Amino acid sequence: MSDLLHANFSTVQSNLQPHPVTVAGAATVAPSTFITFVTGTIAIATITPPVTGQHMLIMIHTDSSPATYLTTGNVLTAVVPTQNLPSFFFYDPAQAKYYGCASNVT
Repeated sequence: MSDLLHANFSTVQSNLQPHPVTVAGAATVAPSTFITFVTGTIAIATITPPVTGQHMLIMIHTDSSPATYLTTGNVLTAVVPTQNLPSFFFYDPAQAKYYGCASNVT
C-alpha cells in the first residue's frame, strides 16, 4: 500500500475513508484499513505493514475460537484474541515488529 493512503490507518477518519474490511485468517494477513475483522481459526504470524512508518492496527476476530498469534513472523509477543473484542497492534519500523495486546475484558 502506498504511504499516500496513510489516512486509511488513522484513528481519526472521515466518511471518505474505506469501511473496515474482513479478511480470512492466514499465516500472513494484509490489512487495508485501520480496523480489520478476521474470520477463521488459523494462527497469524505475519502482518504485512500497510505503511512504512509507525502505526496502529486493530484486529477483531469473529470466530468463537480464534487462534493465538504466533511469534515466528513479525508479531513480537503471542497475542490471545477474544471473539468480537479488539486486539491492538503497534508497529515499530526500527525493529520491523508489531507489539500486540488483546483487550480480553468482557
